[in-house]
Amino acid sequence: MTDVGAHILSIRAAPRLNLLRPFEFFLAGVILFLVSQGLLGPLLADSQHSDGADILRVMWLPVYAITLLWMMITPMRTIDVLWRTPIILTLSVLCLASFLWSVDPGLSQRRGFALFMTTLFGLLLATRFNWRELITLFAVVFVILGVMSAVMSLAFPATAVHHDIHVGAWKGIWWEKNTLGAMMAFGTTAALAASVCQPRHKIIWWGLAAFQAGLVLMSTSKTALLALLLALAGIAAIHLLRRGFGFAALILIGGGLISFIVALVLGIAPVAVLEALGRDPTLTGRTDIWVILAEQVEVRPWTGYGYGAFWDGVYGPAFWVRQRTQWPVPTAHNGWLEIALAIGLPGAILMFVSLVLSIFRAAGRLFRGPEVFWALIFLILVALISISESNLLQRNAITWVLFVATAARLAMPRRYDEISVR
Repeated sequence: MTDVGAHILSIRAAPRLNLLRPFEFFLAGVILFLVSQGLLGPLLADSQHSDGADILRVMWLPVYAITLLWMMITPMRTIDVLWRTPIILTLSVLCLASFLWSVDPGLSQRRGFALFMTTLFGLLLATRFNWRELITLFAVVFVILGVMSAVMSLAFPATAVHHDIHVGAWKGIWWEKNTLGAMMAFGTTAALAASVCQPRHKIIWWGLAAFQAGLVLMSTSKTALLALLLALAGIAAIHLLRRGFGFAALILIGGGLISFIVALVLGIAPVAVLEALGRDPTLTGRTDIWVILAEQVEVRPWTGYGYGAFWDGVYGPAFWVRQRTQWPVPTAHNGWLEIALAIGLPGAILMFVSLVLSIFRAAGRLFRGPEVFWALIFLILVALISISESNLLQRNAITWVLFVATAARLAMPRRYDEISVR
């Protein structure tokens, strides 16, 4: 067949393919809703960190199958994105292979496979949608999650509002307030980025961003509030920088310098600083947990205990952590410690390199394209939240999907930025 003939056939086929485009958006949105673990998780699982009922585990199998079939539609784009994301792939393979040294091989094998498939779905999003489509998709999904959370909190306060601890704090369709706060901080960022992608509808997106920011306040999550303020300041600074205001660069540099100094001081003398501010120097007990977990990491620094295996089992390695804290600690409450416990310090280093590399790539797009309003801010928020939450390398989790999709899209050539698969 000649090139002209192939071009004619592609033109004839385009309308039929375009008809499938809304279905692709719908399917991607449904899967993103599922990996948000909102509503279904609290209804079907005993706790946020358990695998839940059998139906919740079986539910993921068709999602994984759809992901694989979907990736086969454009095999060359799939191969391209796999080749351009070696660190993310290495992390996922390490989690999958960790059953070889895990304290619970079966559990690590099952959860490692789930993490690997979650990674593939994130890579799939990067190949199927351009930046404008991807940001809009994220924004719409977060708006839906926000509306559902508001309805649940108002209509079913016994379920969607805390009453035992953090009385009155909204948790929406999730297990706890911090998750609602973090999701809505991401949602606010996505909505504001979508307003840049769709300037004709910017007023609508601004209103939706304000709505989600309000949910952050209702969650009373301090970490989420800090993330929200950082997102708003970052987006405002990028706008100023693009409009040619010289002092915007000073805001960015000064803000980064101040953040670095604060982080350095907190790293050297956190107790003295927090006590001077009148805050709990243990960050609600987190630092006590981190000290004990650091000792556990030293026992297996190179391999960890196997992906998803450290916290399971009555008499597993977490038993001694819970004995010393006199509290049923569910997670490390720190993304980096969680990775070190799962696949060792090499895994944590690889994750750090991947995050920093992605942030630099996003920063390189400060002066063109709408993606920086999402990518740079989102990646910084992930880094911030990882200090107090186990949000990295999480199976069937929306934060990991968003990270993989964002990092992979940043790694792809600029010629793909305005191309979507038709």
